[in-house]
Amino acid sequence: MIITVEEPKHAAAIEALLDASFGPDRFNKTAYRLRDGVDSIPALNLVAIEHDEHGREVVVGTIRYWPILVGGATPSILLGPIAVAAHLQGSGLGSKMIRMSLNKAVALGHKSVILVGDAPYYERFGFSRALTLGMEMPGPVDMSRLLGLELVEGALTGAAGMIGKPGQADAQESEAGATPVLGPVLATSIDLPAGDTPVPFSALFGRTAAERLWTDRVRRTDWFWRDGLQAGAA
Repeated sequence: MIITVEEPKHAAAIEALLDASFGPDRFNKTAYRLRDGVDSIPALNLVAIEHDEHGREVVVGTIRYWPILVGGATPSILLGPIAVAAHLQGSGLGSKMIRMSLNKAVALGHKSVILVGDAPYYERFGFSRALTLGMEMPGPVDMSRLLGLELVEGALTGAAGMIGKPGQADAQESEAGATPVLGPVLATSIDLPAGDTPVPFSALFGRTAAERLWTDRVRRTDWFWRDGLQAGAA
């Protein structure tokens, strides 16, 4: 299995996986209002690929990110949707994809991440409800599931108000304007070991001081946490 950056050829398979995971009503979720008409962030969109007996690619995992704006003033990124094929539930694949994409987000200079998902799962990656207490969503949401993560300490301090989507120009700037603090990141696929052995951080790229701070903070939660993606971000 490999985890690599999403390509246009994966689009149909990703939609089929999301339909199987969340059902056809997923487009009615409030989180989708923040994605409608906004380009996702290609460098952070990952897919997990297996190959069938004929050597054809099969998409078995997906994770995407989107630019958002909190209170009209604080830029952030929205994690989701994320989904893993049913036969890989409990394998740790979802955990690997989250960690890899968050590491990339740090490397690309993003400062915070917000999602709608189950706290008991996402707290293990450093997400917290405490960081989003002053925020609102543009539609019905169980606010206990609105979680935030600071990739840079203090990035969400004082962030409050309605979570909205930036204009198209802002969305493009979010991607093009992010200055990598390292060299090329995950330009090609990465071979994954069997089971739930965590992908070493050093296997992805050399760590900056900011990355060490964030990674060490996550390690203090539960770096080797093992579970399936049972409550993925919508």
